Amino acid sequence: MDPWPYWQLVLRTPRLELRPDDDAGLLELAEEALAGIHPPERMPFGVEWTDAPRDRLAINTLQHYWSVRATQSPERWTVNFLARLDGRVIGVQTLHADSFAVTKEVGTGSWIGLRHQGRGIGTEMRAAVLMFAFDHLGALAARSSAFADNPASLGVSRKLGYRADGTFVQVRRGEAATQTRLLVTRDGFARPDWELAVTGVTPCLEMLTGC
Repeated sequence: MDPWPYWQLVLRTPRLELRPDDDAGLLELAEEALAGIHPPERMPFGVEWTDAPRDRLAINTLQHYWSVRATQSPERWTVNFLARLDGRVIGVQTLHADSFAVTKEVGTGSWIGLRHQGRGIGTEMRAAVLMFAFDHLGALAARSSAFADNPASLGVSRKLGYRADGTFVQVRRGEAATQTRLLVTRDGFARPDWELAVTGVTPCLEMLTGC
């Protein structure tokens, strides 16, 4: 038995390859973070991790993903798929769940380097993990959220069939900011016109679905 079956898992879209994070890929991801993810005057993330000093940003990035990888269990898991374009890591697409065997719900989050934005890659990444969750894990719904001043993320959600599911307020850089909760069901998912290729899923099912 492979002690870490996630490394066999691969999702392929027309342009991208998504694999759970490994150390070599995380080094490339840290480089992408250093190259910039968003304009400095904006903060699209609920956790303000990109405000870290430049000399700490790379090590903080590695430590975060290592810590997530170390706490996987069927009851609570997070898979950070490194997204590669032309063989290079350009960002990360997260899929996570708590008590998935009972709730059949997942959540998503993502980022890609600023230099790769505006090309529909964020939509392609999210569509990939939604198809994986709905078609291979048996998920019934997926949740996300975005700040009201993040039209790019909200636009991705609209394209894929999410609907607004309330709001909440959190402190962002010392000020109140509103996030919109978003929900898409398996039946409401606006599928793209391409097929997702998935390999290596069977060894991962016990960890992801509890079965």
